[in-house]
Amino acid sequence: MPKFFVTKQQIKQQIEILGEDAKHIKTVLRKKEGEELIVCDGEGIDYICNINHFEENRIIADIIEKQLCQAEPPVKIILFQGLPKADKMELIIQKCIELGVDTIVPVETERSIVKLNKKEYKKIERWQKIAEAAAKQSGRGKIPQIGNVLSFEQALQYSKKLDKSIIPYEKEQKRNLKEFIKKFEGKSIGIFIGAEGGFSEQEIEKAIEQNVQPITLGKRILRTETAGMITTAILIYEIEQGDSI
Repeated sequence: MPKFFVTKQQIKQQIEILGEDAKHIKTVLRKKEGEELIVCDGEGIDYICNINHFEENRIIADIIEKQLCQAEPPVKIILFQGLPKADKMELIIQKCIELGVDTIVPVETERSIVKLNKKEYKKIERWQKIAEAAAKQSGRGKIPQIGNVLSFEQALQYSKKLDKSIIPYEKEQKRNLKEFIKKFEGKSIGIFIGAEGGFSEQEIEKAIEQNVQPITLGKRILRTETAGMITTAILIYEIEQGDSI
C-alpha cells in the first residue's frame, strides 16, 4: 500500500494531505473515497487511513489505526559519502535509504574530483527529493536527511557524536564487519566511504586518530557506489538478526 508523509500539524482528528501528494493520490493512483492509505508522521508512526473526501488541492482522510513503523532499523547509520562523479550520488542515495540509512553526508575528500560550488548546491535539494521518494517506496518511518557538504575534517568531527564509526580500507587485512558487529554496543554508526580512488593514507591516519576503525570488505575492491550499500546491508541485517534472537 502506498505511503505518504505529512507533518504533525496535518494530523488532528483527521489527516490532511496536501500538494503533490494529494495530486498523485487523485490523478496517478486514482484512489477513491473510502479507499485506504498509509500516512506517516516522519517520526516513526504510521496511520492507516480511509479517504473521507477530496477537495481541490487536498485530501481529508479518517484515521483507522495508529501503529509504530516496523521498517526503521534499530541503529542509526550515518553515511559519510565521498563526492562521486556523474550521477552516482543519486544511485547511492536511493539504494542506501532503501536499505535503512538515517542520514547521508556528502564529503569532499582529497581524491574527490567533484567539487560543489554555491550554484551546484541545488543538487542537494534534488538529492533530498530522491531521499523522500526512496523513503516512500521502501516504507520507511521517516525521511532521511541529506546533509550539507563537509570537508573530511568536518566529517570526522561530526562522527565524534556517534557511538562508533568505520572506514572500509583496501589495505586493512584483519578487522572485518563480522568482528565489528560482535563487539559493537550502541545506537549509532558512521560509515566513511571514499570517492573514486578511495581515501589517501593521510586521511586514513587522520580517521584512526579520531577513533574511526578501518575494516576490510573482503578480497575484492568495490566501487564507491557499491561499498556504502554493501556495508549498510550487512550491518543492518546482522544487527537486526541479533535483535530477533
